[in-house]
Amino acid sequence: MRVVSLVPSLTEAIAVTLPDALVGATDWCSHPAGLDVARVGGTKNPKTDRVAALAPDLVVANEEENRPDDLAALRAAGVPVLVTEVRDVPAAFRELERVLRACGAGGRPRWLDEAEAAWTDLAPPPRRTTAVVPVWRRPWMVLGRDTFAGDVLARLGVDHLYAGHAERYPRVSLDELRAARPDLVVLPDEPYRFTPDDGPEAFPGLPCALVGGRHLTWYGPSLTEAPRVLGAALRAARR
Repeated sequence: MRVVSLVPSLTEAIAVTLPDALVGATDWCSHPAGLDVARVGGTKNPKTDRVAALAPDLVVANEEENRPDDLAALRAAGVPVLVTEVRDVPAAFRELERVLRACGAGGRPRWLDEAEAAWTDLAPPPRRTTAVVPVWRRPWMVLGRDTFAGDVLARLGVDHLYAGHAERYPRVSLDELRAARPDLVVLPDEPYRFTPDDGPEAFPGLPCALVGGRHLTWYGPSLTEAPRVLGAALRAARR
C-alpha cells in the first residue's frame, strides 16, 4: 500500500501505525519527528503532479484543510482520494479508524484505544469557563460554530463565545473580542503562531492560555495526551 497524506494529523496517525505505507506528506507534516517521505507542498497548495508521480494507492485528505479543486485534480489523474470530515471528538475516532483501515491496518492500534479512553474517562469539569479562541490576526479570526477544536475545549469545560456564529471561522474585530469579556483567551500556536510576545498584549486584563495547536486541533496520536496537556494549560491560565 502506498499512501500520501495531505493532513498533518493523519500523517502522524498513519506513520505511527503503518510506517511502511506512507510515501508522501505535506511540508507542514512535522510529526513524527524525523519523518522521511517525499514532500508534496502545503495543505492548501499541494503539488498535485508531484503527488500523482508517487503513484499512491490512496491519498488521504480533509474537507476543511484541503481544497476541493486540488482533490478533483487528483481524482482526474486517476488517484483515489479519501476525504475525512472531523468536527467533534467522536468523529475524530470514527474517521481515524476509517483512514487506518483504508491504509491497510488489520485492526485498531493501541494508541487509538488509549486516546479514546482518555476522552471517554474525562471527569466532569468542576466549573465552566467562557473564552474567545483566535486562530489568526491581521485580520482577527476566531473559532466559530461546528469545529473540532471547539468541541475539544467544551469537553474540557471551556465554552467559546462564538460557538453559535453562522460562520465556522468568523472575522471579528479586536474591539468586539475585548468587549465580549470572556473569562479566558485561548491562543494556539497554529495556524497563526501566537507566542507570549505576540497575542496576549492585545487582551490587557484578560488571562491568556497559550496552547499547542497539535493538542487543540490535531486528531491523531496526540489525542492521547491532549486532555492532560490542554487541561493543565487552561487551569494555569485561570488561576
